[in-house]
Amino acid sequence: MFSKRVTVNVLRLFCTSRVALEASKKKAKAKAQDYIPENVKYGALSKAQKAFLDRVIRVDQAGELGANYIYMGQYAVLSTKYPHLKPVLQHMWDQEIYHHDTFNKLQHQRRVRPSLLTPLWKVGAIGIGVGTALISKEAAMACTVAVETVIGGHYNQQLRVLMNQFNIPVYDKETGRGLTPEEINKEIETSPELASLKSTISTFRDDELEHLDTAVEHDADKAVPYILLTETIKLVCRGAIWTAERV
Repeated sequence: MFSKRVTVNVLRLFCTSRVALEASKKKAKAKAQDYIPENVKYGALSKAQKAFLDRVIRVDQAGELGANYIYMGQYAVLSTKYPHLKPVLQHMWDQEIYHHDTFNKLQHQRRVRPSLLTPLWKVGAIGIGVGTALISKEAAMACTVAVETVIGGHYNQQLRVLMNQFNIPVYDKETGRGLTPEEINKEIETSPELASLKSTISTFRDDELEHLDTAVEHDADKAVPYILLTETIKLVCRGAIWTAERV
C-alpha cells in the first residue's frame, strides 16, 4: 500500500513538473513573439565593433567612389565609339553613383572621416576607366570583371563579419531587463542600424556581381592580354582597399 502511494505521488510530481515545463516553454515562446523593434533597446557596440564599422564605411565609400569614376571614364570614351553600349554603360554607372551617394550619407551620419587619399582614388580611377576604354571595348569590360570580382568578394567578407561577430545584447525597453535567447526572435535579433547596413551591402554586392556578368556577356574574355590586365587591376584594387581602410 505504501509503495503504491509513493508511486502515485511520484507520477503526480512528474506530471506536475512536465506541465510546468511545458507552460514555461509556451510562456517564453509567447514572450518572444510579443517583442518587436519598438519595445526593445540594444546594448552599446564594443570599441572593436565601432572601429570595424568605421573601416567598413570608409573603405566602401572609397571603393564606390573609385567605381563611380572608373565608369565615368569608360562612359566618356565608349559611349561615343560604341553608341549601342550607352544604355548598358549608363545603367552600371547610375548604380555606382547611387552606391557612392549612399556611403557618402552613411559617412556623414556616423561622422567617419574619409580616406586621406581620396583625391588619388579619383585620379587613379578615371585613369583606369579611360585607359582601358582606349585600349578596346573588351579591355574596358575586362577591367569591370577585375574590379567587380574584388569588390564582390570584399562585400562578402564584410557580411560574414557582420553576421558572426556582432551579437549585441537586447533589452526590454520598459524594464531594462536583458532578454534571454528564448525571448529573442528573428525580428529583433539584429539592431535596425546593423540590419540596414547588412541589407545595403548585400544589395550592392548583388549589383556589382550583375556588372561582372554584364562585362562577361560583352566579351571581356577577348581582351588582350586578358590575364595580365585583370590580375594587375585586381592587385591594384586590393592594394587600394587595404590602404583606404587604414589611411
